[in-house]
Amino acid sequence: MAEKHVPLKDLRNIGIIAHIDAGKTTTTEGILYRTGINHKIGEVRGANGDSATTDWMAQEKERGITITSAAVTCFWKDHKINIIDTPGHIDFTAEVERSLRVLDGAVTIFDGKMGVEAQSETVWRQANKYGVPRICFINKINQTGGDFYKSLGTIHARLTKNALPIHLPIGFEKDINGVVDLVEMKAYTYTDYADHELVQGEIPTDMLEKAQNARSLLVEAAVEADDALFERFLEQGEESITIPELKAALRKRVLGGNFFLVSGGDGRGVIVEKLLDIMVDYLPSPLDVDAIWGINPKTGEEIERKPSETAPLAGLAFKIATDPFVGKLIFVRVYSGKLMAGSYVLNTTTGEKERVGRIVRMHADKREEIESVSAGDIAAVIGLKDTFTGHTLSDPAHPIALESITFPEPPVSIAVEPKTKADQEKMGIALQRLAEEDPTFRVHTDEETGQTIMSGMGELHLDILVDRMRREFNVEANIGEPQVAFRESIKGTSDVQGKHAKQSGGRGQYGDVWIKFEPNEPGKGFEFFDEIKGGVVPQEYRKPVEAGVRETLDSGVIAGYPVVDVKATLHDGSYHDVDSSELAFKLAGALATREGIRQAKPILLEPVMRVEVTTPEEFMGDVIGDLNSRRGRIEAMDDLNGGAKLVKAIVPLANMFGYTNDIRSMSQGRAASTMELAQYEEVPPNVAQEIIEKRSSK
Repeated sequence: MAEKHVPLKDLRNIGIIAHIDAGKTTTTEGILYRTGINHKIGEVRGANGDSATTDWMAQEKERGITITSAAVTCFWKDHKINIIDTPGHIDFTAEVERSLRVLDGAVTIFDGKMGVEAQSETVWRQANKYGVPRICFINKINQTGGDFYKSLGTIHARLTKNALPIHLPIGFEKDINGVVDLVEMKAYTYTDYADHELVQGEIPTDMLEKAQNARSLLVEAAVEADDALFERFLEQGEESITIPELKAALRKRVLGGNFFLVSGGDGRGVIVEKLLDIMVDYLPSPLDVDAIWGINPKTGEEIERKPSETAPLAGLAFKIATDPFVGKLIFVRVYSGKLMAGSYVLNTTTGEKERVGRIVRMHADKREEIESVSAGDIAAVIGLKDTFTGHTLSDPAHPIALESITFPEPPVSIAVEPKTKADQEKMGIALQRLAEEDPTFRVHTDEETGQTIMSGMGELHLDILVDRMRREFNVEANIGEPQVAFRESIKGTSDVQGKHAKQSGGRGQYGDVWIKFEPNEPGKGFEFFDEIKGGVVPQEYRKPVEAGVRETLDSGVIAGYPVVDVKATLHDGSYHDVDSSELAFKLAGALATREGIRQAKPILLEPVMRVEVTTPEEFMGDVIGDLNSRRGRIEAMDDLNGGAKLVKAIVPLANMFGYTNDIRSMSQGRAASTMELAQYEEVPPNVAQEIIEKRSSK
């Protein structure tokens, strides 16, 4: 069907990001209701079965959390807005990461009772990483304990000083009934949050002075964007700046990515119309983001694509979803050109051509078929078989490869086995589908035990995946205990010989190498250097040496865990004219690696988590004592609203399984925690010895 055409300047691609339970999904529902997409507001925990539009998976409805990023399209004042409601739980951080990669702007939502929370900081850092301009919405300020100004204070203390209100709430807690718009200096009020429209009026007299002071700060910040405006402001004062000039200057500051406008209210209600206004007024269109850069896969040179329909096609697949009716849906952000249904595109990541079947506009789990999707827009494509997250789709005649999306290694694993023979085949298909959708979910077979191992970002992540396997694919499975993804590395250096020489009637085997092993920078992984001089090891045998080293490192040396952050330098050796072969040198590389790692002070590394606990003060001692008993290091303690305390700690993942339940029972259900992977650290020698012994006894 033909879609309403919207010029690029009136298009917005926006993400809703926040800490878990801040009200992202509810606010998205409010937006959909106000823009006419929905006829009633769904709730995240709908008592009467009205679940939120964007929370359409069974697991999301039950748990009242968002797991997958949902994409919806709506229209407001002749602007088209693509909104992606992202998850807040740290286990699904990759969903936020891949959404931010393709969005132009974001709305960060804060719980007005809590202010900035642990996950608020994580999503803020992710948005900084991708340079995404954003505005802030302080939600739930109409609830008991909700406080716009205290929450704004936490934004200043924990995130940025460059955040200024553009709206001030009228009233306090349950009496809130509107906002003062500081640009227009008008009040917008309602009698009930579900009112059909806001009433424009004069600012209440008791708020006039506060509003004037807040507006002065806003104008001072705005004029920094424009030298001519700044000079006029200094000479003639605030009154000389017109409303259109103020809006344009504020927009310029927001687009700079280091200045943030703040609004607030009840995300379910009519007040989201004011949020929609600032989304279209101040967040970027694809034209503001300008050209995207990529690599020409044929020549390796950098090329750009401007956000124009007439430029050659360039798009990035950023999400895969399995739809029960149409199969695999691939969400694509088109940066330039036009993606047409029925056309052929080149996947420059795989080098293969693929045919675009159909293109659909998504309203969460509802689909509307469209003929094409143009530069700057987002839609879902059906029919691409070998396209996955991070792949580039381009015009076959003008190839371009865009920067892919990188994801962290999953630190938690569980063993999973089918309950019956019938489940076995179905499980293989289910795991493959789930791994295609989720790049932080990995599946492999343990060669020693033959078990299937699932790896993910946390216990909840794996729990949801097992649940989806049962419901969507009808696979019943037995699940093992969670396991930590340990790693091995080295602290010292070694220089060793690996010699494989066998003589057994007829042609023998001969490979001889000297390899130096030394630590690499943390996170750099394995690097191999070839410093052979004078052909003592012929060129054709050097790649097999590297292969032998890599395979040995992958399967571990001291405890069977992959060895990381190691440099290996091949610098000497010898060969035999007749008896040398690629296999002999591969085995020589493996022998050298086993001996070299053993001699280079091998260590065990473990994932450590950045843990944040919010607790009432009376349980503070218990929480800290418990974290210390888990080998945790307390890094900071902060005061929060309402007498609550925030404890920040670094704790090994191995000691954090089941922590969510433990903390609830320790605090009568009143404390809450979040954790995310911080880094890998050396395991203390006594603990490492226990792990190695346990591993070798299996």
